Amino acid sequence: MTVSSKPGIARNASPYLYGQEAAAVARILASGQYGHSDVTEEFERQIAAFLGVPDAVAVASGTAALHSALLAAGVGPGHEVVVPSMTFCATVQAILATGATPRFADIDPATLCVSDQLVMEALSPATAAVVPVLFGGRAIDLSAVQGELDARGIAVVEDAAHAFGSRTGTRRVGATGALTCFSFGPIKNLTCGQGGMVIPRTPQEADTIRRLRLLGVTQSQNERANTTTYRVDGFGLRYQLSGINAAIGLAQLDHFTTTEHTRRSLWHTYRDALAPLDGVRLVDVDADHAVPHLCQIRVARRDRVFAELRSRNIAVGVHYPPNHLQPAFAAWRRPLPATEQAGAQILSLPFHQHLTEKDIDRVVAALGQAIKSAGDT
Repeated sequence: MTVSSKPGIARNASPYLYGQEAAAVARILASGQYGHSDVTEEFERQIAAFLGVPDAVAVASGTAALHSALLAAGVGPGHEVVVPSMTFCATVQAILATGATPRFADIDPATLCVSDQLVMEALSPATAAVVPVLFGGRAIDLSAVQGELDARGIAVVEDAAHAFGSRTGTRRVGATGALTCFSFGPIKNLTCGQGGMVIPRTPQEADTIRRLRLLGVTQSQNERANTTTYRVDGFGLRYQLSGINAAIGLAQLDHFTTTEHTRRSLWHTYRDALAPLDGVRLVDVDADHAVPHLCQIRVARRDRVFAELRSRNIAVGVHYPPNHLQPAFAAWRRPLPATEQAGAQILSLPFHQHLTEKDIDRVVAALGQAIKSAGDT
């Protein structure tokens, strides 16, 4: 039984707890291991086992995961990083934090994701990395151009904040060979309350990220307890994941099969309910392989439809305003016609595990009314 509130359609997204999370946190509080602890390392081991990878490195957030991964891939000042403009601003801020600059790429209108062709078109002589965003949970396959990227020394750092549990073929995202970054924020497919994870490609990358997350200190907490000194080898940050957050993540992981099934079922329910509506285009997340994070549509007169639905207490949202149009990133603006058109049309419908089929029917009925009303004004 869930212990979460049941916000229905009045929330666009909402955490979902299974009931064991509070007890797991209570055990950590009783143990006194509030910070990075053995529980954090157990969370890393279980995530690695779930994905079928040799290692996983827990960090404080999805943004910390991206920043650490880019640094481990050697990205820094003077470099450009190819990234879709259609993403949360955290992706771009992580690039800027390395001293590199973004080179915005356009998207496939059907998926809101970059494609291999669009990535190649965006490359420049200064490109050091590509950050494909697995938007809405959809996995991206760059295997057709991976050889060319490798030959140019360009790293692929996946922003899989939306895509924990999604698959490419038979493999989970994170097990496909890219340097992959997950977010375990409050409304993600798996939550730690706040947290992130990097799936390194090599033991060297894992070691680098572990040093980065602990202020450049080379010894673990247990190792430091048995010595009178410690060694700082280089730059680092306070990016560790606390035992409290890791305990929540472990409890969530125990129920991920249910999460996966529920989110796919909700997305398919929306798909079937939306099919009769004129003027609505559902953004395809490949839900047979993805664990959907968003349910998005494209509509004309989006802002009017948004206002109509909000007036009916239906919590629609917009994920996301294109970054290349943001004032902070104006220096790297370039024409991105597909992104700009999508940015004016996309609408995120309420999507979380508290929803019922009745809730979805209410959303879709109200959407039909809102589209008609928007067209009449």
